[in-house]
Amino acid sequence: MKIKHYTLKSLVVLVASSLPGVLMAQNSAVIAGQDTTNRVITTAVPFLTFSPDSRHAGMGDAGVATSPDANSAHWNPAKFAFIEDDYGFALSYTPWLGRFFNDMSISYLAGFKRIDNLSTVAASLRYFDLGDIQLTDGGGNSLGEFNPREIALDVTYSRALSEALSIGLTGRFIHSNLSGSISASGNEGQPGVSVAADLGIYYSKDVSFTGRASTLSWGASISNIGSKITYNSAENSDFIPTNLRVGSALTTKLDARNKITFALDLNKLMVPSTPIYARDEDGNIRTDADGNRIVERGKNPDRGLLSGMFGSFGDAPDGFSEEIQEFMVAAGVEYWYNDVFAARAGYFYENQQKGNRRYFTMGLGFRHKKLAFDFAYLVPQVQNHPLGETLRLTLGFNFSKIAATETAE
Repeated sequence: MKIKHYTLKSLVVLVASSLPGVLMAQNSAVIAGQDTTNRVITTAVPFLTFSPDSRHAGMGDAGVATSPDANSAHWNPAKFAFIEDDYGFALSYTPWLGRFFNDMSISYLAGFKRIDNLSTVAASLRYFDLGDIQLTDGGGNSLGEFNPREIALDVTYSRALSEALSIGLTGRFIHSNLSGSISASGNEGQPGVSVAADLGIYYSKDVSFTGRASTLSWGASISNIGSKITYNSAENSDFIPTNLRVGSALTTKLDARNKITFALDLNKLMVPSTPIYARDEDGNIRTDADGNRIVERGKNPDRGLLSGMFGSFGDAPDGFSEEIQEFMVAAGVEYWYNDVFAARAGYFYENQQKGNRRYFTMGLGFRHKKLAFDFAYLVPQVQNHPLGETLRLTLGFNFSKIAATETAE
């Protein structure tokens, strides 16, 4: 098992330092837990799309319109404008692909601070550790060990435009060190660096639902709007996972102690779909006189940021029917008793042709004064799935202005 353990990770590193195009994308799909046998839309740094916190992971990865918390930057930066506490932070930890590796993990540290009644600032740090790998040359000789890792640092500003509407903006720095200085196929490897931005809008209003006091919320965000990333040269660059997320949430108070939230999100990667390339009689991809691959169906994915984003709604090889398949659905429910104990459940669906991630989620939450603890567990619908047995742990602290005043006294 140790050989298999190193082989898969080593493949990721070698591909990153040699052919970041198709092969790099395939290994990104492996890291994301997707089925690579179909038309998977893949990008570099897929860890930016992984649910970082336990609360929303327990709700099927739905979170664009749920109530705000310290981890809102990942889901919708606009939500921070309506957060109730004065400041707070949270730390999350997720062992990744535990079925195969025992040293891969995602850590997420997030915090926020209210500036005034209208504005909030926040910051977060996401760290993806791919564990240690044993490197060898073509003859099997050891080249030592290496630890691939990726980091994203965010800064967020959110502002309320009215009593019900807010907007938010996040700036992000991305550093992806998959290959270090390893060279392969004549190309010298280097860490990939990119910058990106998230835009979000959030609307939340008190309503009456079946005669009970309720809150209806709507949200939309576009995350990871940024430059391509490369691991060796500008000619070999990959899109980062620009993602559109829209959704709604309804929270209803059943009585003085019990309330329940239903949430639904739709997601779509705003990056080019993988086209169908023309092949010769031997099955090899055909190229033109300039060495460019010839597209048989779909559109050439080698284009700029804006063309890739807005063209992603009409570039699938099989037209509209395939475009619909590219939408992912996340649905979840959250029950609270007395704002102390929470139980959560959810479901995430991705079309079989686009990665086949389909899983149920469950989670628990506990609040006591300033302290918050959340746990989530993932149950794939497909047996022996790479994401099976994925769990997340989140520890949070929230402080209100009243609590801060009392402490000072």
